[in-house]
Order: sequence, then structure tokens, then C-alpha cells
Amino acid sequence: MRKIVLILFLFSCVAKAQNTYSVDTSYTVKSTYNKLIKKYPSITIPAVQTSNNIDQSLDIIYSQENERALHLDAFVYKTKKRNPAVIMIHGGGWRSGNKNQMNLLAKEIASKGYSCFTIEYRLSLEAKYPHGIYDVKNAIKFIKDNAAKFKVHPDKIAVLGCSSGGQMAALIGTTNENPAFDDPSGKSKGSSKVNAIINVDGVLAFRHPESSEGEMASFWLGGSYEEKTENWKNASALNHADKNTPPILFINSSIDRFHAGRDDVIKILNQNKIYNEVHTIENSPHSFWFFQPWFDQTVLYTTNFLNKIFK
Repeated sequence: MRKIVLILFLFSCVAKAQNTYSVDTSYTVKSTYNKLIKKYPSITIPAVQTSNNIDQSLDIIYSQENERALHLDAFVYKTKKRNPAVIMIHGGGWRSGNKNQMNLLAKEIASKGYSCFTIEYRLSLEAKYPHGIYDVKNAIKFIKDNAAKFKVHPDKIAVLGCSSGGQMAALIGTTNENPAFDDPSGKSKGSSKVNAIINVDGVLAFRHPESSEGEMASFWLGGSYEEKTENWKNASALNHADKNTPPILFINSSIDRFHAGRDDVIKILNQNKIYNEVHTIENSPHSFWFFQPWFDQTVLYTTNFLNKIFK
């Protein structure tokens, strides 16, 4: 009897240690579909099968601290050569969502000749800005450290993000080689530099005439603009864009607030003769990338851009 009690006690301790943070499951493909179907009755969830030319590995641990492990999923195009890589960051207002939401997009892009990785990172209920940025940069370092295993060309790395993930992707790419945005714990060595950015409906500036960021941003950034002014400024990719910014693809819905600061970034890119593209999908909602007919457009714009930059 004592052994049984002891085993149950140890099991409960392990279970408690493995999930000591809250999880917001409000942002899913299904919930978004249910929200949009009345206005867009013809939308469908893409039917994407893993093709025979892709090696798939799920829930690979890229970082672990105490009992908390962070995972990524890998979708690797089978080839003897090394592929350009695409690091993929899900959306959800920095609070909800998960890496699995990006897997259909990852499979489809990988089938075109890429190594794609969907990344788990700590959300705002667990850790505030900039920890999610540290996590994705650590994932990039891990992928580069295992470049041979994942068939990755370490100098052909793109970061792609959707919605809040797009904001993060732009910030990660515009802070290449900036030590202020690397994990101060130093647990991950190497370079997190990326060579291209794909921003899918993510804001470029939190405080901007086009922006209407409020409660969700405040929660992630640790307070309101008045309370955490430096965080709001530092988390805005617009404030870091310069001559060293890599090429950027912008894929946007028809809702202006989700590309706040984009045109200002483009001016900086053009001044420095840095390649960029903008594709606005007319009459599309936010989260368009989850559904047909916009899913195929997102894949096409993305792969055409990647082919131009890397191939």
C-alpha cells in the first residue's frame, strides 16, 4: 500500500512539474474557421498529405531547462544536397496558438525543396517579452548546429511568421547579430542569423498611426505603452531596420492594421537597395493562410520569393 501511495505521489509531482504554466487554447484553426465561415462560406481547410519526398520528425527537443522542454517539428525535403531552411512561427496574439498550426504550410513548402521547422516558443501566459524571441533564436542555433542532420544550408535560412509570429519573424530578422536580442543565459551558442524574412500579416511597429495594438500586446510586453515604453519601441522591427536587414516578403490581408509600419520599413529597404516584395490578398480576412483558396496563394508567394533569394 505504501509503495502505491509513493508511486502516485511521485507521478503527481512529475505531472505538476511538467505543466506549471497556463495554456490559452482559444486560437485554433477550428475556432477561426467557425468565426469566418459565415462571411466566407466557400473556405475549406487544406487537404495536405506528407509526400514521399519529405522526412518528418515531430516534437524534437531543441531546448530544455529543468522540466520545461521546448520542441520543434521538422519537415525535410529528401535530397543529397543541403536545402534552404524555413523557420516557421505561429500566431495567436503572443498568448495562444501552437506549432502544429503551421505544419500544413510547412509540409507544402518543404515539398518544393526546403527544410521547414515549426517552432514551439513560450507564450505570454508563461513568459513575457523577450523570452519568446530568445526561444526562436535558440531554435535557429539548434537547427544550424544540426545542419547536416536536417539537410540545411546554414547560410540560407528564412524566418516566416504569421500574425504575431510575423511580428516576431520581422524582429528576429532585423536584429541579426544584435547581442541585446540573444538569450542572456548563454545556454545556446552559435549564430541565429537569418538571410530572409517572410512576414505574413504581422505588425512592424507597435506604436504607429496604422497600429491599434492594445491589451494583447500590453500583456506580452509587460505593460502599456506608458508603462513599458522601451519594450514597445524595442519590439518594433521598424526601429531596427537598416542597411543590414535581409530581404523581406510581406504577405498581407486586406486589413490595414495588420501591416502597421510596413511601408516605412519598405522605404528603408529601398533606400538601401534591399530586395522586398508585397502581396496583398484582396478581400481576405486575418488568418487567411489557414484556409483555401488563400493557402495556395500563400505557398506560391512564399516559394517564388524563396526561390528568387536562395536558388
